[in-house]
Amino acid sequence: MSAAGEHRDDAITDFSRRLVEMDGKVKTVWVGGSGPAVVLMPEMPGISPDVLRLARWVRDAGFTVYVPSLFGTDGAVPMAEAGREVVRRACVSAEFRAFAGGGTSPVAVWLRGLARLAHAECGGPGVGAVGLCFTGNFALTMALEPAVIAPVVNHPSLPLDDPAGLEVSDDDARAVRDRIARDGLKVLAYRFDDDRWCTGRRFAAYRALLGDAFDGRVLPGGSANPAPPPFFRDVVGSPHSVVTAHLVDEDGHPTVKAREEILAFLAGRLT
Repeated sequence: MSAAGEHRDDAITDFSRRLVEMDGKVKTVWVGGSGPAVVLMPEMPGISPDVLRLARWVRDAGFTVYVPSLFGTDGAVPMAEAGREVVRRACVSAEFRAFAGGGTSPVAVWLRGLARLAHAECGGPGVGAVGLCFTGNFALTMALEPAVIAPVVNHPSLPLDDPAGLEVSDDDARAVRDRIARDGLKVLAYRFDDDRWCTGRRFAAYRALLGDAFDGRVLPGGSANPAPPPFFRDVVGSPHSVVTAHLVDEDGHPTVKAREEILAFLAGRLT
């Protein structure tokens, strides 16, 4: 379990840093491992040490993991004031649709291109997409790319102002629903029961859209790490990040079980 004062920046020395261009837009992507590809998207406020810990677990489970840098400072411990500023910038960025009525975030197009590239480089039956928090729903809209066959939606927080909403346009929602039904895909999802950013109403909206293809799993909030980094303690303010900041790395713990279920889901679809 993490304890206050133990949080340290991550130098990211065990991943390759690449600059990837899609449709004229260049982003940093951290890549490591071998085997089928998994695109792991960061949570707010960036590619934190906890996100990198998850990336290493995915890598060490036999996958090539691609971690795109979408906001924040790569490797930095999420601090409160710096994290608030990252959120403010993201909410007004043209790449994201943080509020209700905005539709699908445009960055999803770039991420689908990354999935195509990853599939071409790694082969296999397809690509996994793992979203976290601000990027949680991106794993679903990435399924509009045929290469994506294993979407994992972790504690999706958008739209921020509508706890029963989904960050997706009506047209994309219908297209995603039809693609998942046509190809027999499953969508794995996680949240804590007392998460104020990803409520039961949000999961109900996913279920209404996807039916039995949506496998939403809920953990007790009391099992969350009580000493997460400052951004999660002071800004998020509730159990939220099931397999990153609020994970308790102890055998048999509910959050570790969730991590193992995600890895098994990826293996079942991609290997």
